[in-house]
Parts: sequence; C-alpha cells; structure tokens
Amino acid sequence: MREVKVPRLLRRIHLYLGVFFTPLLLFFVLTGWHQTVNPDRRKGVTDSEDWIGRLNRVHVEQYYPTRSAEGYSTKLFRALVVVMSVALAATVLLGVVLAFQVLKARWAVWLALALGFAVPIMTLWLGQRP
Repeated sequence: MREVKVPRLLRRIHLYLGVFFTPLLLFFVLTGWHQTVNPDRRKGVTDSEDWIGRLNRVHVEQYYPTRSAEGYSTKLFRALVVVMSVALAATVLLGVVLAFQVLKARWAVWLALALGFAVPIMTLWLGQRP
C-alpha cells in the first residue's frame, strides 16, 4: 500500500511545482531564446526602450528598467529565481523518477537520459573550429 502512495505524492509534488513555476520558467526560456538568436548586448537602461529589451534586462540583470525609477533592488527577484531553480531541479529529478516507475522499458529512459547528456555535448564539440 505504501508503494502506491509514494508515486502519487511524487506526481502531485511534480505537478504543483511545475504548474507554479511555469510562467517564470517560460519567461526565462523565451527571453533566453531571444538572446541566443539575437546576441544584442545592450548595456544601459536607456538602451532598453522596447518591451523585449526590457524583458531581456530582467533576464540578465534581474530588474525591469523604467525611466521613473531612481534605483533597483534585485534581492527579492533573485531569491525567487533561486527558489525556482531549486524547484525546477527537484521537479526534473521527480520526472525522471516517475519515468522509471511508469515505463516498463527502463532502457528507453536510460537511453533518453544518455542522449540528453550526449547531444548538447556533441553539438558544442561539433561547433568548435580548430
């Protein structure tokens, strides 16, 4: 009976952490994507005039630039990002645990994990010029 309750609890923790942090995770994924495909490195607050520039500033500097602000404190937002990062790591690990419990073909989970490590490493390696 205990084995049935643990996976259910893990699924609920996984679900609620994922749903709670989805907006912030999507924000970081989308602004990170934008910075990857547009490597425009703006430095000053006045350089962040458009909305995407301001969102990129939040991603990089942890503040939303406005003309009316005289200064910024990033402590609260940074704390939220740290909590989000820990929760994301926990949620990802719970997802792997659930994958091993749900799928009968454990080799497929191992293969997906191995490819998840190997593919990014190979793409970085293949992108190097001698």
